[in-house]
Amino acid sequence: MAAALATGSQAMAQTAREAELEARLNQLEAAVSALRSELTQARAEQQTSTQVAQKADSRVAALEAKPASEGFKVGATTFKLGGFVKVVGSATRYDDGTVPGGSLGKEFYLPQQIPVGGQSSRDIIGHARQTRLAFSTSTPLGGKEIKSVVEFDFALAAAPLGAQRATNPYTPTFRRGFISYGNWLVGQEWTTFQNPAHFPETTDFVGPMDGAIFVRQMILQYRQPLSADWSLYLAAENPQTETITTTSAALGDNDSDRMPDLVAKLAYKGKAGEMHVAGLYRKLAVHANGMGDNANGWGVSAAGKVPFGPQGRHDIRFSATYGQGMGRYFTVGFAPDAVYDPAVADRLYVVDNFAGFAAIKLGWTDNVRSTVMAAYQKAWYPDGIALPGLANVASYSVAGNLFWSPVKQLDLGIEYRHAERKVASGLTGQMDRLEMAAKYTF
Repeated sequence: MAAALATGSQAMAQTAREAELEARLNQLEAAVSALRSELTQARAEQQTSTQVAQKADSRVAALEAKPASEGFKVGATTFKLGGFVKVVGSATRYDDGTVPGGSLGKEFYLPQQIPVGGQSSRDIIGHARQTRLAFSTSTPLGGKEIKSVVEFDFALAAAPLGAQRATNPYTPTFRRGFISYGNWLVGQEWTTFQNPAHFPETTDFVGPMDGAIFVRQMILQYRQPLSADWSLYLAAENPQTETITTTSAALGDNDSDRMPDLVAKLAYKGKAGEMHVAGLYRKLAVHANGMGDNANGWGVSAAGKVPFGPQGRHDIRFSATYGQGMGRYFTVGFAPDAVYDPAVADRLYVVDNFAGFAAIKLGWTDNVRSTVMAAYQKAWYPDGIALPGLANVASYSVAGNLFWSPVKQLDLGIEYRHAERKVASGLTGQMDRLEMAAKYTF
């Protein structure tokens, strides 16, 4: 009996121990299972975090790759403000006279203001009046956009007396202001007869002014695309007949025109560059106090810009124009449209005109480039009529420059120019100018 009791007590103790071990094993298994669940959850969360991070990186990369938006919106209209600040300094030698103080010819090249028949003079001047501001808007309308532009600078305002004495104040001058919608444009803009994008880079306001068409005026223009590269432009533009008399070379404005100037232009813009051929028809008119005359004026022009070399860094730019009774379209009025003097048969004597320029740009590196340019203009006056001795007959200029852009939108340049003017009396005047400029475009 004692043996049996001992055996039973040992069995009961062993069973209790086994139960305790089993309980402990169950707890351990539960803990391991919980750890596995937590590990699985942690791995899932890590994978999700990685995916979120990858998506975030992709979105950031997409935003960085997307071009920055220009301007700002108010309602449906996008507004933009642009322009540049340009600072110019020049030293000029005139061989045959002195340019009067306050003249525009001191601050940029105007061949008609090269003095003749005097003693040599020198001039140094600096200014920032070519600084320009432009404001534009764009609004969706009927599946298209109606756009507007207002632009002004300070370049062509006459310098007030004493301007350089202290504050150099210059009045803002209106350059362009127009509305465009679809193929139509109306307002003050560059004449359809030219393309200012063909002007070469220069420290000067225009550069080869002798050979350039240079007119901004009120126009009504229609553009008809003919293909991906070709377009036809038709325009009616503000007329203005400019004349001199037999005794005065000063241009006279005659506000008695009776029909607009008409322009047609065929333009190409593609891989080969830019080119255009344009035609102009005018009806000259002078009428006052029951006297006056009418005459026909016309002109043809060809111009272009042709890139070449690696990445198109080099280009050739050119313009050639010939016509009759269209002098005001050249050089801010170097030669008249016609000679008119009521005392001489009371009629318009139309003047023939030619002007042209050529320029070659060489892009030495991505941020260093230079341009060499030459320009020429000639006026042929009618035979058998007296002319004032200072009537402009011809001019030419040659120039070369070097530009460096150390950072984007900042241009630093230096340029040398030689020019000559000839008048009807046979007198000539020469000019040599060294000019430097800094321009920041924004």
